[in-house]
Amino acid sequence: MPEGDTIHRAALRLGAAMAGRELVRSDFRVPKLATADLAGERIDEVRSIGKHLLMRGERWTIHSHAGMDGLWHVLAPGGRAPVASHTIRVVLETAANTIVGSSLPVLELLPRTGDLETLAYLGPDLLDPAWDDAMAAEAARRLRATAAPVGVALLDQHAVAGLGNVYRGELCFLRGVHPSTPITQVEVEPLVALARRLMLANRDRVERTFTGDTRNGRRTWVYGRGGRPCLRCGTRIRDAMLGMEDGMLRQVQWCPRCQPEVSAASTP
Repeated sequence: MPEGDTIHRAALRLGAAMAGRELVRSDFRVPKLATADLAGERIDEVRSIGKHLLMRGERWTIHSHAGMDGLWHVLAPGGRAPVASHTIRVVLETAANTIVGSSLPVLELLPRTGDLETLAYLGPDLLDPAWDDAMAAEAARRLRATAAPVGVALLDQHAVAGLGNVYRGELCFLRGVHPSTPITQVEVEPLVALARRLMLANRDRVERTFTGDTRNGRRTWVYGRGGRPCLRCGTRIRDAMLGMEDGMLRQVQWCPRCQPEVSAASTP
């Protein structure tokens, strides 16, 4: 599932293929960009911000978000991506490579001047190379400001950028908190610090792991393991939907023993 670490790796791969090179052809297959022609545009850099990817040219920036299924493919000139043709949203060509974007729910062209302002609403990016104590404090402040259950707050990109459903579930398990726990009852600073450490640890791995075990079925503590025994205590992992009231309805997993639910009496 594309989260901040996946998009970071995609930016590195695409940057190696495109940065410093000129586009010789572009073919946008979304209606609003059907007439766009970026032939002759030199790509200066490719970078990620949270789950967003920016191909920044001299005049234009190609902005995309992968959603649940989006992919970028770097191919030899004239190569065919291993996806159904109807899922292809854009084909970009340099003299050295063909770059194909498929199943991208967000694809747009932004003027290079001011392109980063479009994403100014995002919270601090966990993989920002300039990450410091001030950014960590701002992420914690924004998480508290959501006034949501922790399992919802962690998905709010306005609070902190880059986390998705996998990281949300694993973070809650590793901190021993039930996903429905109000954020006001959670130690937020250690949660942010752990999120940053996990994202850094996984940014260069094709198969991320939260347990330290890279074997199939043992890379996560709770994500994708509903109904199976907890790797720590053996209790059956539970799953449910969370976030309907906040407009971010997602399935989440937890261990009832390692992550006891907060009683209604203790909820402010």
